Amino acid sequence: MLLVRHGQTPTTGKLLPGRAPGLHLAEQGVQQAERAGERIAELERVDAIYCSPLERARETATPIGAAIGMRPKIDRGLLECDFGDWTGAELKQLMKLPEWRTVQKAPSTFRFPNGESFTEMQVRIVSALDRLRARHPGGIIVCVSHADPIKAAMAHALGTHIDLFQRIVISTCSISAIAWSTDGPVALTVNSTGGPLSELAPS
Repeated sequence: MLLVRHGQTPTTGKLLPGRAPGLHLAEQGVQQAERAGERIAELERVDAIYCSPLERARETATPIGAAIGMRPKIDRGLLECDFGDWTGAELKQLMKLPEWRTVQKAPSTFRFPNGESFTEMQVRIVSALDRLRARHPGGIIVCVSHADPIKAAMAHALGTHIDLFQRIVISTCSISAIAWSTDGPVALTVNSTGGPLSELAPS
């Protein structure tokens, strides 16, 4: 399973857009998505591509789908975290709040005001990935999502507590990969931004 973060937007690193509609990829984000598509198309096979319903994820999935000859399917389990009242806020202002330290150091204890908790987000994304991989047994699946859900999914695969998931970096249009066996998930790569994906395999 290849987890792809959406490409760069005009607000990346500036705002917390969350699930607010209307945020599209910047020109650089479109180029990133095209490059991600080229990398994924080098694989011998891809069985399916799914994406979050938000515009920036769909606009990332479209060139990837074109590169592999597949039409992306929407899956709400891949949505961004629901940041509630923090949606659309400037990051530099949020960093001044006393709650910001909790978000960074003890996220398992935090719920966004009128939004989702990090624990709920992790359960949602892991459940979505389990559902999708069951739909394509033995297959290779592309899932275009957002930074925090992908970080939470990778933390789960690594056996890392959600309180440490902020230590995982997920760059725009990076590709992280998880393989499943009867023994559970195996993290093949995290935050890959270059190089052939065909070389990824459990040793």
